[in-house]
Amino acid sequence: MVVMALVTVIVTGLCLLLIRHRLRADIANDVAQALSHSVTNFSDLQDERLAALDRENALLADLPTLKALMTSGDDLTIQDGAVEFWDVSGNDLFALANAQGRIVAAYTRAPSSDTTLRAGLKALLAAPQNHYLIDSRALYACSLRPLYFGNDENGTLLGYVISGTSIERTLRQISQPTGVEAAFMSRGMVLAATLPVATQTDLSAHPPTGTARNPSSVQLGDAAYLVATEDLSKNATAPLQLVVLKSFAPAEQSIQRIDRMVLSVGAFALISGTLLMIVLARLLTRPLEELSRSVRAFGEGHRDLRVPRYGTQEVRELSASFSAMRDEIRQTHRALLESERLATIGRMASSISHDFRHYLAAIYANAEFLASGRLAAKESSDVFAEIRAAVLGTTDMIESLLIFSRTGTGMRRAPELMSNLIERAVSAMRAHPDSNGVTITTHYGDPSGTAVSVDGKQIERAIFNLLLNACQAARARNEVPKVSITLDVQEQHMFMNVLDNGVGVPETIRTSLFQPFVSEGKQKGTGLGLTLAHCIAEEHGGEVVLLSSRPGETIFQMRIAQRPASPAAVSPLHDQVVPHEKVRT
Repeated sequence: MVVMALVTVIVTGLCLLLIRHRLRADIANDVAQALSHSVTNFSDLQDERLAALDRENALLADLPTLKALMTSGDDLTIQDGAVEFWDVSGNDLFALANAQGRIVAAYTRAPSSDTTLRAGLKALLAAPQNHYLIDSRALYACSLRPLYFGNDENGTLLGYVISGTSIERTLRQISQPTGVEAAFMSRGMVLAATLPVATQTDLSAHPPTGTARNPSSVQLGDAAYLVATEDLSKNATAPLQLVVLKSFAPAEQSIQRIDRMVLSVGAFALISGTLLMIVLARLLTRPLEELSRSVRAFGEGHRDLRVPRYGTQEVRELSASFSAMRDEIRQTHRALLESERLATIGRMASSISHDFRHYLAAIYANAEFLASGRLAAKESSDVFAEIRAAVLGTTDMIESLLIFSRTGTGMRRAPELMSNLIERAVSAMRAHPDSNGVTITTHYGDPSGTAVSVDGKQIERAIFNLLLNACQAARARNEVPKVSITLDVQEQHMFMNVLDNGVGVPETIRTSLFQPFVSEGKQKGTGLGLTLAHCIAEEHGGEVVLLSSRPGETIFQMRIAQRPASPAAVSPLHDQVVPHEKVRT
């Protein structure tokens, strides 16, 4: 279902991209053609406008009254009389110049600077082929006509008459039929435009560069436009550009409508496909998914998950085969567990039976000596000590078995000084017969007073087992037996290293050293000492590892996670000063 939905979304997205790309290309082509037509229309309209203006100006130049006015030669008279002819023409610009090209009278309907206006008129007289006059922020299409006394061929030149109309009329004629925007710009300044004032400011800040054949895109405010320009500088008194713009806003609205349509179709396809996949899932895939979950659950140990009994014939056959296989595996597993349990019991019985018989024989024989009544007081005391040692050994074996059976249960943590736990373990080891003749050295270092939250009895037991193992190994070698234990406290863990100078750990048991009932080369013991030490360390967030082992040097390391305890919580018994190094033999 997810794949189907993903495919539908991808196909819908690709369709949207392709449609948008194609629409944008077509719209851009249409807009470019509209811009090209607008530039052509402007040229045609302007030619017609200039032709009409030339005709009007020719009629004015033929008026006898205007010629008579120009023959007066008096500037004030000409300026006063020119107003009447300006009103008659109805144009936005009217000017008269004498035969020498000096501007005598000049009038505009828009606010203008006289200096700028006269400079533009002089430039127009200097280049009669120019049609556009730029006056500050105003633009005029102009017609220049000479005045003759007599006919134009043989008459005397009296001056010039100049008429002009504002270009804004032509802009409206360009914009209204085609729906485009138009502007005239000179030196980055907008002279006339159909655009809003804010958009004109953006246009001045980002002058366009596209042509009618190759329009360019420009962002003006929040709207995008396609822009074409036409250079009119050769017919103007200053650099001049016609800028024609077409907004993409209507096209974007059309594209958005098509997008909504495509998205609606895609959503309908997604919903329809989802419903179809749900139906197929109920008929085909759900039984397979349930069977798959049953197989995974069985592999993880959950053996009672229901196997589907519905679906197609193939699914039902698979379910039946899996149920039969599961039942067979259950029976085989139960048989293996029973066999392993019996084997474990056999290994345990074999491991401890010899020691139990040894201890019981010692107790029985020494009890007979005591019962005979023929022993002296000192001999009776020695026999009683042997009986006591045998009872303690038996108790120790039973306690080891009990601790092994209880590993993994809850611990009773309490604040303890690790140096005190080591001291108690060393004292207990010193009282054990296997420590006779062994030199035991302790090294605590400066951080020996650090209090941690641990199960003191278990940690003490683990340290005792490591020391017992080290003492037994050290006594098995024909040298002075030595055992040392060091404590190293770091930021996250505590490390206790137990070193002996025995014969080392045999290669045959190094891989299974911490498994229960593993013992080689010892005359007695259950094989649980290292196993218990390792389990206790794991329960305290650490482990026991064999760092190195060779004749003369064997190092076991016990690491536990450090859980600091409040110093106030440590009992007074633990506040005693412990020496940094102590040697006992």
